[in-house]
Amino acid sequence: MTTTRTDRTLPPDHAAEASDPHCVEPDAAAELLRGLPWNRLAVLGDSVTAGVMDPLPGYRHRSFADRFADALAATRPGFASVNLAEPYLFLDEIRDRQLVPALEFEPDVVMVSAGGNDAFRDFDPEALRTGLASLLTPLAESGALVVTIGLFDLARSGLVPAEHAGRMARRFDELDRVTAGLAGSLGGVHVDAHHHPLATDPGLYAADGIHANARGHAVAFAAITRTLARHPSDDATG
Repeated sequence: MTTTRTDRTLPPDHAAEASDPHCVEPDAAAELLRGLPWNRLAVLGDSVTAGVMDPLPGYRHRSFADRFADALAATRPGFASVNLAEPYLFLDEIRDRQLVPALEFEPDVVMVSAGGNDAFRDFDPEALRTGLASLLTPLAESGALVVTIGLFDLARSGLVPAEHAGRMARRFDELDRVTAGLAGSLGGVHVDAHHHPLATDPGLYAADGIHANARGHAVAFAAITRTLARHPSDDATG
């Protein structure tokens, strides 16, 4: 007889993740999110939500967006999700390619990471705010809870050359401030990974020095889970 193992418990080869205080096991995450009234998830964004990462021994090779979908699906019969994110997109490309399909999916919760690639080039904070608003406002007005994901603090991780780190830190601090403010004004939730205790830990990053590795995604997922578990369910419906 063939049996199928669900992905809700961690096998022995994921022992590092199971013992990591900054992570959360699949069963525990599912229980923390059980009471939230979401049955349709849409994920939008760039490489961050698309799940670009390096593997790391001891951790599940699964993105935080996929982990989030898994946790919701574990306690919701009929749960549906779609991940529209694509690597390396700028904010206007995310809006132009993903907003209409997301709205057509009719989600009750959306997860978004956008603007990171824009922050690597010259940008105007007000233009950034306007661009983010053009993406997030229609999603919020559709009735979905907008969940934005802050980025870890790469600029202060020691992985960025010193001559570029200060300017990069200012840009990404502004990106986080603008994103958090806009999410809050729309009744959404901003997951503050940018100020996480491990936000500057170089051990969370992939070999390219930009994207996260499997531990980075596991840590981000735990932050998402714990943040949303504290969000009142009556507010979560908008």
